[in-house]
Amino acid sequence: MATGTQVVGACVVSWATWKLMGWILKKDPLANIRGPPSSSRLLGNIGDMISTRGWAYHKHLADEYGGLSRVNGFLGGSALYVYDPKALQHIIVKEQYIYDEPPSFILGNEVVFGKGLLATLGDHHKKQRKALNPVFSTTHMREMVPIFYGVVNKLEAAFQKEVQNGPITFDVLSWMTRTALELVGQSGLGYSFDPLTEDGKEHPFSISLKQLIPAAQKVNVFRFVVLPRVCKLGPAWLRRAAVNLLSTFWTDLRRVRDIIDVMWNTSVEIYESKKAALKEGDQALESHVGRGKDIISILLKANMAASEVDRLPDEELIGQISTLTFAGMDTTSNALARILYQLTQHPDVQEKLRQEITEAQTKHGRLDYNELMGLPYLDAVCRETLRMFPPVPMLSRMARKDMVLPMSRAIVGVDGKEMREVVVPKGTRFFISALASNRNPELWGPDSYEWKPERWLSPLPAALVNAKVPGVYSHLMTFLGGGRACIGFKFSELEMKLVLAVLIPKFRFALEENKEIFWQMGTIVTPIIDEKDGSLQPQLPLTVSAV
Repeated sequence: MATGTQVVGACVVSWATWKLMGWILKKDPLANIRGPPSSSRLLGNIGDMISTRGWAYHKHLADEYGGLSRVNGFLGGSALYVYDPKALQHIIVKEQYIYDEPPSFILGNEVVFGKGLLATLGDHHKKQRKALNPVFSTTHMREMVPIFYGVVNKLEAAFQKEVQNGPITFDVLSWMTRTALELVGQSGLGYSFDPLTEDGKEHPFSISLKQLIPAAQKVNVFRFVVLPRVCKLGPAWLRRAAVNLLSTFWTDLRRVRDIIDVMWNTSVEIYESKKAALKEGDQALESHVGRGKDIISILLKANMAASEVDRLPDEELIGQISTLTFAGMDTTSNALARILYQLTQHPDVQEKLRQEITEAQTKHGRLDYNELMGLPYLDAVCRETLRMFPPVPMLSRMARKDMVLPMSRAIVGVDGKEMREVVVPKGTRFFISALASNRNPELWGPDSYEWKPERWLSPLPAALVNAKVPGVYSHLMTFLGGGRACIGFKFSELEMKLVLAVLIPKFRFALEENKEIFWQMGTIVTPIIDEKDGSLQPQLPLTVSAV
């Protein structure tokens, strides 16, 4: 006779088998949407899409299947790859609180950064943005210009020292990254991370930020499978003890833990310093880097004066520090590196840009905010680079309930019939392609895959304007749109233009002979050189000379 344990065991196995068979035999509601065949039983097409050399694959998806296609996800599940402008408008703006970030994204960001902008949803996210919006306004950006010049002039001095004995090749990406961090540090946090000298010692916070993405990618199983299931189990001290235990034998997890600890401890140190200075009064703030005009100091002041309903707790304010620093460092530094690289590929554009900036500086002296923003060719070079080469080429969303997704252009289903809308079941994962949207030839014209700054000096195509792409910046999806658009896009724009306005008149940039740069696709696009030893260290060696 079977024991009770055996009966229970048999029931569990039967239930699991029944659920598994139901999942296998269940009809895929997205099956009629065309898409590529699966490349892997485990990963589907995900491996191709996130490959560091996935550029051709993404172009294939756009060219072959149009603005909406079905891709295979983990273990045979279906997801949607989308860049149709009407579908994007629906996802990013109209129904943005239904199509939200997947839970794994939100939970992962909370663990890494704390409860900042990247780790909140819905009304919670809106409350944080309401508190932060004033410090990212155009008015505040104007006030940031002197701080920006103070940092970028140090970069200029470092470059002058590098080229004093003639043309020299060095890693420009490293300098762009250090500068981006120092700009965020001084104007965002009122804190200096880097003296921007050749022999300057790198701050542990800077090292941690650079190592975060490569390290996190090595523990994807923990991030996407384990974390969503255990992140709320038990008190915080117990979860920390579990991570410490796992870290004793899981080296990659230990590295991520240590990186997060450095980031959090530095954020707390900066926050407590600002809070103490505020209590002492304006005179104490004057002695700090940024003299109290930095983003965090202003945010803290406003938060103290806010109503109980609008006030953010300390934990969330601390969470903004590493969130804003991470978001502002890698993306902008890699965008700047890409602009400099493009200028080496197009010396005529580099010379034309140099002439425009030099003439403006001869007329006005040091350019203020309005003068920087009023340079048409500088603006065109920046916009075109952000169009062709978005630093973050793909983002994800998940439908929180069953929806009907409209499209601006009909697609032909597997059954041969046209569809102008598709039924999207709750839980459907979306891959939003900023890359494909920004290069869509139906909107940008037949030369959409060419880097042509001049396109911004004439009226943009009517098809593009009428499409109403929901990007917050220049019909582009580079900074996204809607309630989760990049809050710091004006900060990023100012940084790029001011760095170029200082460097381009003084230095000439060229690509070193026999060095092939490859732009590696990833969460953030980075330049690398395929070294003989197999290392793939992000770098952009350019030959720099004085003008």
